[in-house]
Amino acid sequence: MKKIFSIFFVLILFLSSCSEYQKLLKSTDAELKYNKAVEYFDKGDFVRAATLFDDISVYYRGTDRSEEILNYLAQSYIGQDDYYSAINYFQTYLKSYPKGKYAEDAKFMIGYCYYKDSPDARLDQTATNQAINAFQEFLDMYPESKLVPDANRMVDELLNKLAYKYYLNARLYYNLGNYMGNNYLSAVITAQNALKKFPSTSYRDDLSFLILQSKFAQAEQSVVSKREERYQDTIDEYYSYINEFPDGKYKKQADKIFNDSKKAINIK
Repeated sequence: MKKIFSIFFVLILFLSSCSEYQKLLKSTDAELKYNKAVEYFDKGDFVRAATLFDDISVYYRGTDRSEEILNYLAQSYIGQDDYYSAINYFQTYLKSYPKGKYAEDAKFMIGYCYYKDSPDARLDQTATNQAINAFQEFLDMYPESKLVPDANRMVDELLNKLAYKYYLNARLYYNLGNYMGNNYLSAVITAQNALKKFPSTSYRDDLSFLILQSKFAQAEQSVVSKREERYQDTIDEYYSYINEFPDGKYKKQADKIFNDSKKAINIK
């Protein structure tokens, strides 16, 4: 009985709240709508807050309150995980108030919204690159900001994601082998480009070993005339790998490739 009463009470409150909100939407009192929108925002009801802020934004255009409303609107869309709309409002804010009191935060939040929209490394990375560019603009504009460490941390994470995408592409080439061409060479080139573009990536060991692995596979499947040269290239690559990663996670596999390559060309 108590449970039924509680459900009934909650239902009454919900219907009452809906009725109050519907009256607000029909109201012509912009000040009332603004105050209620702030209340909704503070309670985490970002959908109603955004609707009310958007409704009165035209009324307050050109006033000091317009700056507040644009910021509230952007933040309300973040609260709804609608990062695309949030970016648009932050950009509108910066165009209208390039030196406004929320300008620094808005510049940072554009990068943050792209960061939140950045997908899995296997998917298109347009948002990832947009996030990196947006954060770089923020860092150039506000080098002393308290948000700099957060921006740098997210940029590092995004760069690492791009490096991982290169690794996945290089691994795909390796798995294709000699199908429709020399994919081992493509694997080597892709991994080498990743190391040049992202020298500090946490996937450096993986990329470096994949280069060694690809060169070895290429040597093994080469025509006789190219085999010795390619095994020697593999041996040279082994030394490069082991010098950088003497205790790397692929050391045992690398040692086997080294020994097999030496045997193949009769090096003791």
